[in-house]
Amino acid sequence: MNRLHEALAFCIRHQTILSCSIVSLLTAASEHIFSSVVFKCPCNSGNMLYGSSFLLAPAFILLLLGYMINARIWRLLTGRCSPEERLQGSPWGSCACFCQVLVPVTAKALVAPLTWIAVALLGANFYECAASGSSLSERLFCNGSKTNCREELFKIPCDVKLSTEISRKRLSLQAQSQVIGWFLIAGIMTLVLISKCVNHCCSPVSFLQLKFWKIYSKEERKRFEVKAKEHATKLAERNTNCFFEGTDPAPFHTPSKEDWQKISFLCNFNSQEQYYSMIHKYASDNRGKSTKFKGKGQESVFVDEAQAGESGF
Repeated sequence: MNRLHEALAFCIRHQTILSCSIVSLLTAASEHIFSSVVFKCPCNSGNMLYGSSFLLAPAFILLLLGYMINARIWRLLTGRCSPEERLQGSPWGSCACFCQVLVPVTAKALVAPLTWIAVALLGANFYECAASGSSLSERLFCNGSKTNCREELFKIPCDVKLSTEISRKRLSLQAQSQVIGWFLIAGIMTLVLISKCVNHCCSPVSFLQLKFWKIYSKEERKRFEVKAKEHATKLAERNTNCFFEGTDPAPFHTPSKEDWQKISFLCNFNSQEQYYSMIHKYASDNRGKSTKFKGKGQESVFVDEAQAGESGF
């Protein structure tokens, strides 16, 4: 039982890395299935289009899915084009806020597409098919060769002996693909390391406080989901009882639209006012007061507090 708790604690501590690893493994498995079952290079003038489609189109689809399933970008976009928001907000502030959220969201959404491209390049099937139909490969392999070299180049993905013969004096298309794949992986890992170092160096808080911020954000989200469900259940029960029983609705306090707007802003850590989320700021500003927000109009550019939960430890 203790080992089970230790395993769960380990998964919770490293859930970002584990989630990226799971996404990468699933993407690699999907690429292997596509490459071995679905992909069939036509070995004609359509090689370039066919191979490029299998190499890049799934990666683009995975990128779009990465954006779609990320809640942070929907939190940022919801209500941004409403007339009230356009009158109140500054376009430059909104643009800066959007960029601050878009960068980490894009980094997370790129895990699956880059995994697809890297695994596909190491497998070499897609690249070999696409490159065999390109004019660059024709200049590389057919410069000063026989007239039917281009037609033979089209048939490389379908003929192993022909591929060996043509690539005898040059780096084969499969070898080119694998070299590009390894350089891509090395470049990605270097960028990840640099971004992690810059992220921690520019952190407004210390390492342990950042860890506390991460724990607080998780616990607050859990409590919010539970409390929101309880509140919605009670409100729905009151309204349905009023409808079916014909009784007057009992007084029931529920947050106003302005209250929801205040806790939906993105939060930035301030060394003078240490708020770990907008709910924390709302609770502190409304201590012993009505539901009015202290300092109305303080809609400065905020950084999503969910970013604290993805900083990595």
